[in-house]
Amino acid sequence: MSTTDPVALTAALIKCPSITPEEGGALGILQAELERAGFQCSRVDRGKVSNLFARWGDRGHARSFGFNGHTDVVPLGNPDDWTVPPFGAEVKDGYLYGRGATDMKSGVAAFAAAAIDFVTQTPPDGALILTITGDEEGEAIDGTTALLDWMDKNNEAMSACLVGEPTCPNHMGEMMKIGRRGSMTAWFKVEGEQGHSAYPHRANNPLNAMARLMDRLGSHQLDSGTEHFDASTLAVLSIDTGNPATNVIPASCSGAVNIRFNDAHSGASLTKWLQEEAAAIDATFGTTTSLKVKISGESFLTPPGPLSDLVSSAVAAETGVTPVLSTTGGTSDARFVKNHCPVVEFGLVGKTMHQVDERVELTQITQLKSIYSRILKDYFA
Repeated sequence: MSTTDPVALTAALIKCPSITPEEGGALGILQAELERAGFQCSRVDRGKVSNLFARWGDRGHARSFGFNGHTDVVPLGNPDDWTVPPFGAEVKDGYLYGRGATDMKSGVAAFAAAAIDFVTQTPPDGALILTITGDEEGEAIDGTTALLDWMDKNNEAMSACLVGEPTCPNHMGEMMKIGRRGSMTAWFKVEGEQGHSAYPHRANNPLNAMARLMDRLGSHQLDSGTEHFDASTLAVLSIDTGNPATNVIPASCSGAVNIRFNDAHSGASLTKWLQEEAAAIDATFGTTTSLKVKISGESFLTPPGPLSDLVSSAVAAETGVTPVLSTTGGTSDARFVKNHCPVVEFGLVGKTMHQVDERVELTQITQLKSIYSRILKDYFA
């Protein structure tokens, strides 16, 4: 019986120039492959973004395993810096090159190939669902969230989900994600009083207040970590005045910070803290500070249990390595899926993601398909 080659499928996807929000033909390739295997597919497009929902099996089945991933990719940077065509899918020295090779067209190809072979060779008593988005690398407002909204309206549901993002730092199998830190960015504008730099006592320099505020925020220890999370972090991103003059104290100053936070905090609690810090600075300096906050995602955790055990045992069986259960790194679409069902993440080594000459080891793609295939076999056993 023929099997689906995940390497060939990855190469086909890499050749699609799917820089967010362009679909580039990637979802069309996947839809055609999945429909040939009996999946019912729906394009779920919202805004300028194309997404794909695919289900094998009956709607509303008590057991429905899901995979989630994305086919959109980040921009190339300077194309002249690449030693290979960024969308050429060239193979050299055991590696497949191209934008999205690691993040995450190989992951999508691996779980799609595993799903196709599983339902055609050993049809399960249950449903298998694939949600694939074109808006993970962008604003992420019309991607997985659009798919989940559509699923809710159409009575589609996953009992559990695996996001196929690259999770291993250096070696295949070493890490899986059972949660993610929250992420938020805060923009401050401090307003003082403009004046001549030779007469600072006649002005109220907002830079002094901003410098003190940023120092207080940047030197503050938010926490010491929790059971499953490292300590939260705050990074000062910018302090800007747009003032080219050397003899003028500016009237206002802007600054920004980014916070990656664990489950000791929420976006709301951190916003309140930022407001209090700004108010304390205003009381000291006589300034007026405004605050704008964007919360990209709250921290979340899928506690160790049946789902993480399922994935961990499959990884260990196929690689000989038992993965560490981690919550490190940035954000992923798992932050949306966690509101729908239990979710974990496992994928290949992500060392070259978003880099020039992004590439993936050919053996890792086939190994990842084997891991996903074992997960499906064990889940529906």
